[in-house]
Amino acid sequence: MLRVAVPNKGSLSEAATEILAEAGYRQRRTTKDLSLTDPDNGVEFYYLRPRDIAVYVGEGTLDVGISGRDLVLDSHADAETILELGFGGSTFRFAGRPGVARSVKDLEGKRIATSFAGILSDHLAENGVKASVVKLDGAVESAVQLGVADVIADVVETGTTLRQAGLEVFGEPILKSEAVLIKRHAASVEQPNGLEQLVRRLEGVLVARNYVMMDYDIRAEAVEAANAVAPGLESPTVSPLHREGWVAVRVMVPRAEAQRIMDLLWEIGARAILTTDIHACRI
Repeated sequence: MLRVAVPNKGSLSEAATEILAEAGYRQRRTTKDLSLTDPDNGVEFYYLRPRDIAVYVGEGTLDVGISGRDLVLDSHADAETILELGFGGSTFRFAGRPGVARSVKDLEGKRIATSFAGILSDHLAENGVKASVVKLDGAVESAVQLGVADVIADVVETGTTLRQAGLEVFGEPILKSEAVLIKRHAASVEQPNGLEQLVRRLEGVLVARNYVMMDYDIRAEAVEAANAVAPGLESPTVSPLHREGWVAVRVMVPRAEAQRIMDLLWEIGARAILTTDIHACRI
């Protein structure tokens, strides 16, 4: 069976469980369950701390796992990303009191508090900066006020917590992260059974979330112009209508652009334009 690690708590847990369920896999009904077997799909799920998942996968204890890109890189585990999952987005940045620094180059000799010592150390080394890394678990916003550090490096979403602590972000982002599907990074390791199916299903969910099916009627001579507006993933499906000179067109379009595309098609002469959700697909 394919052994899959899933976050057991935190911001990634619910979204990871949701995408697996949409992909047709059984998921636990209570957070007290530490593992679950889905015999119909040949998969075993193990619910673990997000920070530990890359280690289990990198050592080959489990075949694949869902974790954050930041956690994977910070662990220095022997694991690689095979699919970006489109949720759990975050940005890892420097923050400090106003005026303390403007870029990573200004951090020479300073103390930097973080929960991601691996990522921070790598970033400092890449920029040729020698600084003291103060490893903390959990929230680090109070480190400057308490005198533990001069600046911090942390995950920033809205910045509200930083402002409450009298801090502001500076410099370029250290890392942009999201949830990823990972496997062991080793050429000698055979691909486990069920991995291709898992990837195909997750890709299908991502497409279904990001695209809608659009149908419309249009005069045959305007099809080429309409195709330029909405080409689809490969090409639209075009069928003749009973009304002479008209055709029905079906095409997949990006969900975020659907309204704009409908406006453009209307201007070209398309009518009876409608969109429907895609619940599952294989591309």
